Amino acid sequence: MREILLGKTPSELKEAALKAGLPSYAGKQLAQWIYARRVRSFDEMTNISKAGREKLKELYDLGVVLPSACQESSDGTRKYLFPVGEGNAVEAVMIPDDDRKTLCVSSQAGCRMGCRFCMTGRQGFHGNLSVSLILSQFIAIDESAGLTNAVFMGMGEPLDNFDNVMKAIEVLTADWGFAWSPKRITLSTIGVIPALKKYLDGCRCHVAVSLHNPFGEERALMMPVQKAWDIREVVELLRQYDFTGQRRVSFEYTMFKGLNDDKRHADALVRLLRGLECRVNLIRFHKIPDAPYDSSPAVIMENFRDRISNQGITCTIRASRGEDILAACGMLAGEHRKRQ
Repeated sequence: MREILLGKTPSELKEAALKAGLPSYAGKQLAQWIYARRVRSFDEMTNISKAGREKLKELYDLGVVLPSACQESSDGTRKYLFPVGEGNAVEAVMIPDDDRKTLCVSSQAGCRMGCRFCMTGRQGFHGNLSVSLILSQFIAIDESAGLTNAVFMGMGEPLDNFDNVMKAIEVLTADWGFAWSPKRITLSTIGVIPALKKYLDGCRCHVAVSLHNPFGEERALMMPVQKAWDIREVVELLRQYDFTGQRRVSFEYTMFKGLNDDKRHADALVRLLRGLECRVNLIRFHKIPDAPYDSSPAVIMENFRDRISNQGITCTIRASRGEDILAACGMLAGEHRKRQ
């Protein structure tokens, strides 16, 4: 199997260039073509000699994997399906919103966290995505050049694939890479405490925590991870960091009818988060097959929002996008695998 270049640093690309018989400065050229210009083949690298490009093709794989399918929602959201080997597939979602184009990125095929209300979690774990497979989602879609933001909220728990996700974020934010500001990237997690601490210490990107219930016993019934990493411990860890500047922390709260949407839950959520500079995003539950849950009615969600907001915590109801193509929150499963 040929070595993949996508995901390598300039020094690593310099070594690859030298191995191919190219001058050392070709490493910088490779970085510019791969990251700044986001090419999909060696043939597009026109300032490298034809002989040099042929040698690169002989020794290396660029690593860009094109999507095998694309669906478009009535609201303009587009869902891309990417083959990732061994019969697996992952989905990435491009969400347009005025002058913003946000990519919802997958980091794993499946997920080992097992959240009961999530299509990805219910399919089990089928492997971590490599750095190149994560970055391919940015390069291989039609909107690549116009992307403005990224959220690691697709398939998988990003902090369960810590090293590859952090390397991908390094490429996205480095001057030699995509040169994005960390403010353009948000990573979502259920609260893998050891990896979350490393992320907070080593990265300036935003963090979103999947909370969904302020009571540990109730949360554990829907999110088995609660037994390993208590949400109260997650919040206490977050209190050790400064979120008053450019980096933000938010909490995702999917609302389930009769399960986590009453005044008792709202008041407990306020007690849990009081004093922490944060935002709470309320999310309508999107019905998935065989799930014993229903979404809270709109009026209940609005009352819940107002009760929290009145206590001084910013709380909003997130607009649902792409539900008609199974691209909304909690609905990604990898259609290729589903059809097997």
